[in-house]
Amino acid sequence: MYTVGIYTLGCKVAQYESEAVAEEFSRLGFRVSDFGSVCDAYVINTCTVTAESDRKSRQVIRRAAKKNPRAVIAVIGCYSERAAEEILKIDGVSIVQGTDGKLAVAKRVLELLEGGEGGIFKCPLGEAFEKMQIKKAPRSRAYIKIEDGCESHCSYCAIRLARGRVRSKLPSDVISEAEALAIGGVNEIVLTGIETGAYGKDFDFEYTLGDLIAELSERGVVGRIRLGSLAPELVGRDFAEKVKTSQILTPHFHISMQSGSDKILAAMKRKYNSKMALENIERLKKTFPAAEFTTDMMVGFPGETDEDFRASLDFISRVGFLDVHVFAYSPRFGTEAADYENQISEAKKSERSRIMIAHKNEVRDKRLFDMVLRGKTLSVIAETRLPTGEYSSHADNFAEIIFKPKADGDLRGEFVKVIPVSHKNGIIYAEEI
Repeated sequence: MYTVGIYTLGCKVAQYESEAVAEEFSRLGFRVSDFGSVCDAYVINTCTVTAESDRKSRQVIRRAAKKNPRAVIAVIGCYSERAAEEILKIDGVSIVQGTDGKLAVAKRVLELLEGGEGGIFKCPLGEAFEKMQIKKAPRSRAYIKIEDGCESHCSYCAIRLARGRVRSKLPSDVISEAEALAIGGVNEIVLTGIETGAYGKDFDFEYTLGDLIAELSERGVVGRIRLGSLAPELVGRDFAEKVKTSQILTPHFHISMQSGSDKILAAMKRKYNSKMALENIERLKKTFPAAEFTTDMMVGFPGETDEDFRASLDFISRVGFLDVHVFAYSPRFGTEAADYENQISEAKKSERSRIMIAHKNEVRDKRLFDMVLRGKTLSVIAETRLPTGEYSSHADNFAEIIFKPKADGDLRGEFVKVIPVSHKNGIIYAEEI
């Protein structure tokens, strides 16, 4: 029996794809092992969202080659789609597969182990949604990739170039996959995609993300549904109307803002301004009064002034985000913004990152203090049992929770009602009720 280790860099979509690839290896008779062990083959699912992502991908590839110089090393994902020739030159790499046709990598690895040939294998981007379906998950939470590709033309982003046009998984396939996972013990399903809110855009019939959530909710397929990252312009009035009666949609929305400055948003070629984004967020707050919001914010985009930066800080305060993923702009080859004038120095990016992280932590702590002060019950899925006997979890509103159970017994994977007692360092400490 051959062994394979799989390492994933990047987003929830990549994590789902790696789970599907692992199941395909198992189907072919491989034993999926820990990536840190000596394996017959290694698969690295790469990311290219920033230059740092590229660097980390190369680092992991070299780590695998060092672990077992005789292993077959296959590299898949966004970085391999964009830089296949560069990756194939790294010592030890035998197979480079792009972002489409990822499941085929298992067969290619097997063929190479049995005397075949490697090389670069890339499918035409955007031809169709690659049929992937996972049948089990090692945790009580599982991802389902419902959409791939992006048709936005953001000036800074290379992901559209690596993923192609929007392709969506058929609703019946999403529902059957969710049902199978729920039967296997999954209590929370995260619907994710490269541009999740664009789900259904490519269908020849009218069906949107809101329709999918409504159908999953009506069928009662799973305990709860969480959504991946959403573009602000795609969560307008129609979306809010379709999901408002769902009893299983978590009151948590990750809105991908990138900036709070209208000037910078225009330079990024985003499809919204701060007013539109705020209006859509406020509508969701009214629809889901218990909702919490998280976001992404980029600092150091070319031409970003102190005033633009302050606009982003102000937007974080106005919404009251529970958390903000702060990252610095990184020029990506092939994108418009890489050639923009007024590039920001690395020192300035670091300074603004530090300031924004401190600011978002203050805003987060206010949100957590309010949760504790209100003392309203939160629903959690017990995830990790700590040595203290407590459990580490995430609430339905995405707050990070450590709670004390009422009695002995293994609660992992179960829904538990808790009441907040205190908070520290971004964590709410709670007690089971």
